[in-house]
Amino acid sequence: MKAVAEKRRIEIMDTTLRDGEQTSGVSFAAQEKVSIVSLLLEELKVDRVEIASARVSEGEFRSVQKMAQWAAAHGYLDRLEVLGFVDGGTSLEWIADAGCRVVNLLCKGSLKHCTWQLRKTVEEHLADVKKTITLAKEKGMRVNLYLEDWSNGMRDSKEYVFRMMDGLKDEPVTRFMLPDTLGVLNPDEAYQFCSEMIERYPSLHFDFHAHNDYDLAVANVYNALKAGVKGVHV
Repeated sequence: MKAVAEKRRIEIMDTTLRDGEQTSGVSFAAQEKVSIVSLLLEELKVDRVEIASARVSEGEFRSVQKMAQWAAAHGYLDRLEVLGFVDGGTSLEWIADAGCRVVNLLCKGSLKHCTWQLRKTVEEHLADVKKTITLAKEKGMRVNLYLEDWSNGMRDSKEYVFRMMDGLKDEPVTRFMLPDTLGVLNPDEAYQFCSEMIERYPSLHFDFHAHNDYDLAVANVYNALKAGVKGVHV
């Protein structure tokens, strides 16, 4: 008799108002954003919503304030998240001043991004990330962490990815989020790379963030879920 697969709950984070709004020609007014957040949380019942990137503009700041005010009044504030950067705390100030309490911290998930974009060693980048996490916790914020360009990191510099994770696995990070930043993964790789992360760090919560450059996002999400990730982004 076949064993029955254990049921598990999958978290869904909607990124329409952050990643989606980066699409050419797509822009929402502040009140439209409040309406979208309301529909996502109250009708579609998604778990979390990534609503903005920090430090984009004064208009975006006001939009985030309005969404945060609505969420606080309806008991959803901890389910709004804002993309932040390793920038000495400037992003954290922006997010906190806008009224939000969850930062999705963008860190480098490939050696190429770390050394070419930041021109830093892995140890220097780790130190900067840890300082930012400490600042966030001092502000009472919850931290999730993106490993930007993780898919290429797993292809080309896996030892870098694992060094970053080894340095961060004991930090107060709620979720580690694995983005296919350039949309390069195929479904076999999505399964393999997510499996490797979960097997190496079984106690951590991993999200998978697909991009659809080659129309493989749905297949990649399906295989990431088969591998055991606990959350996906849509």
